[in-house]
Formats: sequence, C-alpha cells, structure tokens
Amino acid sequence: MENPKFILRLTEASINDIDTVGGKNASLGEMLQNLNGFGINIPDGFIVTAAAYYHFIAFNNLDERIRAIIAGTNVENMQELMQCGSSIRKLIEAGVFPHDLKTEIAEGYVKLCKQYNQPCVDVAVRSSATAEDLPDASFAGQQDTYLNISGEECLLTAIKNCFASLFTDRAISYRKMFGYDDFLIGISVCIQKMVRSDKGASGVAFSLDTESGFKDTIIINGSYGLGEMIVQGAISPDEFIVFKPLLKKGFPSIIEKKLGSKHQKMIYGESIEERVRIIQTDKADAERFCLTDELVLQLSNWVMIIEEYYSTLKGRWCPMDVEWAVDGLSGQLFIVQARPETIHSRKEVNSITEFKIDDDNRFEKIVLKGIAVGDKIASGRVHLLNGLEKQNIHEINFQPGDIMVTDMTDPDWEPVMKKAAAIITNKGGRTCHAAIVARELGVPAIVGCENATKLLSTGQLITASCAEGEAGIIYEGSISFIKVEHNFKDLPKTTTPVMMNVASPDMAFHYAHYPNKGVGLAREEFIINNYIKIHPMALLKHEQLNDAALTEHIIEVTRGYETGEAFFIEKLSFGIAKIAAAFYPNKVIVRFSDFKTNEYFNMPGGKHFEPVEENPMIGWRGASRYYSELYEEAFGMECKAIKKVREVMGLDNVVVMIPFCRTVNELMMVYNVMNRFGLKRGENKLEVFLMAEIPSNIILARQFAQHIDGFSIGSNDLTQLILGLDRDSSLVAGLYNERNEAVKMMISHLIRVAKEMKVKVGICGQGPSDFPDFAQFLVEEGIDTISVTPDSFMKTVKAISQIENKLKLQKIIPMDQFIHTDLLKENKLFQI
Repeated sequence: MENPKFILRLTEASINDIDTVGGKNASLGEMLQNLNGFGINIPDGFIVTAAAYYHFIAFNNLDERIRAIIAGTNVENMQELMQCGSSIRKLIEAGVFPHDLKTEIAEGYVKLCKQYNQPCVDVAVRSSATAEDLPDASFAGQQDTYLNISGEECLLTAIKNCFASLFTDRAISYRKMFGYDDFLIGISVCIQKMVRSDKGASGVAFSLDTESGFKDTIIINGSYGLGEMIVQGAISPDEFIVFKPLLKKGFPSIIEKKLGSKHQKMIYGESIEERVRIIQTDKADAERFCLTDELVLQLSNWVMIIEEYYSTLKGRWCPMDVEWAVDGLSGQLFIVQARPETIHSRKEVNSITEFKIDDDNRFEKIVLKGIAVGDKIASGRVHLLNGLEKQNIHEINFQPGDIMVTDMTDPDWEPVMKKAAAIITNKGGRTCHAAIVARELGVPAIVGCENATKLLSTGQLITASCAEGEAGIIYEGSISFIKVEHNFKDLPKTTTPVMMNVASPDMAFHYAHYPNKGVGLAREEFIINNYIKIHPMALLKHEQLNDAALTEHIIEVTRGYETGEAFFIEKLSFGIAKIAAAFYPNKVIVRFSDFKTNEYFNMPGGKHFEPVEENPMIGWRGASRYYSELYEEAFGMECKAIKKVREVMGLDNVVVMIPFCRTVNELMMVYNVMNRFGLKRGENKLEVFLMAEIPSNIILARQFAQHIDGFSIGSNDLTQLILGLDRDSSLVAGLYNERNEAVKMMISHLIRVAKEMKVKVGICGQGPSDFPDFAQFLVEEGIDTISVTPDSFMKTVKAISQIENKLKLQKIIPMDQFIHTDLLKENKLFQI
C-alpha cells in the first residue's frame, strides 16, 4: 500500500480529494488547475493533508484520550462542552510534530518563499475539514484561520492550532447537531500566499441572492483591510448587486450599491505576538466604496465563471460562496477561497412559505430596524449578551425561544445560538457570522442595527420581522403574524397572462419565484419615498433656499455622491433595476411618479416647492407636473434614471407608463420633455403605456391609442372619478365599488377600442386583487393582462382559470376574439 502524502502542492489537489485535503483546499486546487486560462488570479500555496493530521495524532498518542474525553461529555451542557473542547485543544497544542512531517512542512515553506522571492513569505494558514461542503451541512467557519504568518516556527504553531480547532466548542456541537462522528472527520491545512488586502480591500461574494435564493444575481460584500472583519460582523460592509444575464451580454449591470460604515479595518501587526491588528478607517475612505465599478464587474465575471465551472462539474446548478481580496500594493484582484453554497441550493423551488404581519397598527410599535436575514418572523423575550466574554457563555441562563441581542456574535456561541428564536446584532452585514449561522438554523436574524443593545433590555417581549423586505424590523411586544404555504405545482395555467404589482425593490427577488408574466405596475413614488426620502426639487435647489437645516440633512443623506442629481438618478435607477432584473426578460411597467401635492409637501424640502391645494386628488399630479417649469427638471431626473436602466444596464424590458394624463395634447407635451432628456418612444424599443384612470382616457381612447403602445387600467382612480366620489372619505366609502355597472361599462369600452386600435390593454388597479369575480369579468371582456398584488396572486390565478375553463366548455369565441357587448347595448354613448 502506498504511503499517504503529508504535503501536496495546491495544484496537485482536485475536487475529488475532499477526504484527503478538505473542501476548501480541494476547491482551490481544482480552480488553480482549470481556471487559470480565464485570467482568474488565485494565490499559490501548499497543503498539509488530513493524513498528516492523523499522523500527528497517532505520534502523540492522542486518539484514545480524545475519545475518552468526548465520551464522558454531555455536549448539550455548555459548561461540560467548554471543558471538553478546552481539554482536547490543550492536548493537541502540547503535542510535537514527528520529524518527517516537520521536515516536509519546512521544505514546502522554503519552496513557497523561493516562488515569491521572499525570505520569509507571509501566508494565510487556513483549516479545511474533510467534512466541509457535504450536501447536508456546510461546516464553513467551524475551524480557525491565521493570517500574516511568516517563519517556520510560527507556521508550525499555526498548523498545530488549526489541528486543535477541529475541536472548538462550536465544531463539536455542530457535528453533534448533524450527526457526524468526530473521528470520521479529519482536518487539512492550507498554507497560501497572503494577498496584501490589508492595504487594499477584501470580502465575500455569492452567486445568488442569499436571502431569496434568486439565481440571477451576484451579491458582493466588501470592506477595507483583511476580510475577517466582515466574517466576524465587526463592521457593516459595502454591498454590490450585479445581474448575471446582462453581465454575460457585456452590460455593466450593477443594479445596486449600498455604502457601508466600514469604521474599522484589520491590517498587519508589527510583532510576532500581534500578527494582525484593528485600526480606525480614515473618514474619507469610509465614505466611499471600497471597490471601483470596474473591479466589481471583474469580480462578478470571475464568480460567474466559477459558478458555471462547478455547475458543469457537478451536473447541476451549483451556486458559489467566494472569498476575494484586492492587493493594495499591486492593485490586482484575487480569489482566495470558493465553496458551494449549501442553503438555497438545497431548497425546493416549487413552493414557498410566506410570513405576513397581521397587525395594521404595527408601525406605531417599531423599536428599531436593521438588515434582514431570511424571511421569517419570531416573537420572544430579549436576552442581552452585550459585553459577555466568550469563555463565560456557559454561565448565562439562555432559554429556548429567547431572542439573542448582542453587539456581534462569536463563533463559540453557536451552541447557544441554536436555542434562539431570533438573533439581533448591532454590527455586521448579510454575510457576517450571525447571518450565516441564522440561515443554517432557519431562524430570522436582524444585523447591523447599531444600537440594539441600548434600546432593548433583557426580558423585554419583542417581535423580530424579516418578512418585510431588506429591512429587518423589531417591534415592541408580540405582533400577530400568519404563515402561508404556497405550492406552485398545484397552480393551474391560464391563457390570460397574470402579472404582479410590485412596490418594493427589496421584495422583488422573493416574488420572482412566482409563476408570473412580469410586472404590471412598479410605482416610482415608492422608491422615491423609501430610498431617496427628499423632495426631488430640493435635491437640485436646496442651496438657493436659505434653509440651513435642510442643506445639512441633504449633505448627510447624499454622502458619497457628487451632486443631489447624481444621488437621485442612481437611487431611482437601482430601485427600478432591481425590480426589472427580478422579472427579466418579462415586461416591467414602471409608472412615472404620481405624488400629489400634499404627499410631496411632507417630504424634506417639499414645503418650498408644493402649493396647498383644496383637492390634491384631482390637482397638480401625474402628467401635468412633468412639463411644468416648476417640476420639469425633477421629471428630467426620472427620465435619466430610466435611460440608465435601459441603455446602460441593459434592462430593456422596462416599459414606462404616464399617469393621470387628462388630454392628448398633454400627452404630446410630456413626450416633448421626455425627448429632451433622451427618452423617445420607439427608440431602443422603448414602449410607452398610458394609465387609463380618467374618464377622458376612455372617451378619447381612439385618439390616445394613436400615440401609445398600451393602456393600463387604474381601477382605483377611475372608479372614484366615474362615480364622482372621494375614496378617502368615510362618508361615501360605501358607494365606492369597482364593480359598479358604470365602471364596468367604461372598462368594456376601453378593451373593445384597444383591440380595434391594436394596442395592448391590461389592468393594474386593486380591483382584480380584491375581487376574483371582477377578474373573471375582465377575462370575459378579453383583457390582455391582469396585474395583481402578490398576496392576491394565487386566488386570482385560480379564479381566472375557472372562468377560462367555463368559457372553453361553453365553446364560445376564443379568448383573444371574445367581446362582451351586453353592457354596451344599453348605452349609446360608447357605440361610437
């Protein structure tokens, strides 16, 4: 039998060698052998194999002693677990290397020094367990990493510490949780040339959205310095999202950028005792992104190549979790680790579980917000762990169902974390330790809250909600919520395309899993109100207003942007792009802003630009603002944002829609302004829809149809204007009904005219979402598309299917030719 190898070059390992070199090392070797041709930089190094670990254990007669310690330990008891782990680690750390192994490690290090032309080359020493990246458990982060190691003696100590880290408290507990035998798992160690990211930047990247599992994005988290700060959750990193399908086509498809705080960074230490140290980040650096757009796109291309390679290798989609670093000396980008993602790649895609808050008064109970991890909701009592030393974790009386609240989590807390109903931290981002563990445990986590440990107290009853978008929200008390299971396999297919009304970009990736035909309504005002939060004209003109408080606020909000206009265009374009990417290549109909004066007035700076109107509902809103000299510049920013989304990012599935347009002449005036700002109907396949929500849109449908590509019925405003009532007035609320005969008569007429004029006609109002029988009426009329809110999607599809089946059984005229005329016969006005 051939003697096992103790040392391998990284280039000698492959994905088939996990049992010998562990998951991380096998992956690095695989990439070094096969991906160099794609220009992907990977630092070289060598591997101390699992055989070397077993040789070390045998040489020091540790096997039976370790078995005895574990056999006598109740790992569910925190104090016993800590004593067990500590005892085993001390045994290993006190061991000595066999002469042959020590010699081979020294020879491997000397060769690496010569390769990089350094007498004592600086290396990262990373553990790689032989159970890493198995189908049912990731084992990522269970063992230790040591950075900036140089010199033979320091290297040997780091390797020994890596061996010992196979028996950290968290690793022992984790193996117990997943049913793994402690003695069937070995450990290998990677000795890899350091990338000088202490003078540059580093981080992680996933080839899918880590919260929804959406396949077509790359999520990048990054910060200055060595990457441990991100993993630990010590800082809030920058975040970048890139859309893969259009990146493949050559578009710079960065669809979102979020600036993190990055107040600290980890750099090289100045002594053997202090290999790394943490310092404050320069304010100027903290206030700008750690990666240029060029590096974001280069990294994204590499991540995409790695994902495609592994997917081909495994014969199935294989999303990847990648660690990257930018060398501050050379400016070059490197991949330092890559492993298969193990959470969403195992999920069933044909069904989803949706959590919904069932409390209309919940907004009064908000305590604070952070970054949502997962999409669940949990209530429980706060257990503050702030200031707790990790060695004292066994002393706390943490009860199952408590909510853990801390500054940031420690890997050694994992045995306690698995008892938590939810996890809340002051620091961290979506790829920090707390987030990774929460996903694996299937509990909600809210990270990066900044002051959770100050605002929450032990024993306080709270609800942690991650079901409302990217913002995780913490409520006072126990908030009622419901859990809804959706199985898309059971959903019938319909002839009538069903689209979705999507308000929040944060929820777009979650809704992308629904079997829909695109977005029938994406409202710009939601993005402006929730992401920009400042009156558009105030962003442009605040310095002329002599309002020092407003200017100070705008400067703070637009930190990192050269101008208020650049801030508005980028924020709006990112919001639109995220929705457009989620549903690509299906159409996404984006409605230009339709704020009323009272709504705009309440935004910061709004009082300087908005008049007080008696009835804002029928006042200066929609199209009438766009060509007004009082608002035209702001509308121009909307046009520029759309142009960026469609022509720069490549999301040409975006269709624009003009709301509340009273006359054909007004439509032409809007077109003139759009043209001036680079948006021209028909150019680059740009389609323009008209919101049909005013009686004049229906009465003059033929005239309007000559200048548009489609109508979208806004049943909310149309109903109130046809019936002559204010839908916000409780005194006449009982009369408001989209199913009123007059409203249905108008809609029937519009559908008939649209068919005659060969333009599309759909509906995006609330009616079909609230009343399935109204949706059935629309199908009978032959409407082209129906767009509903996500919470009504399932019932509306079923209602549409029922009426379509009924119509087919009756063998009536095919759907696309069917015109219901009974209502028209009763009214001569519409027989024009």
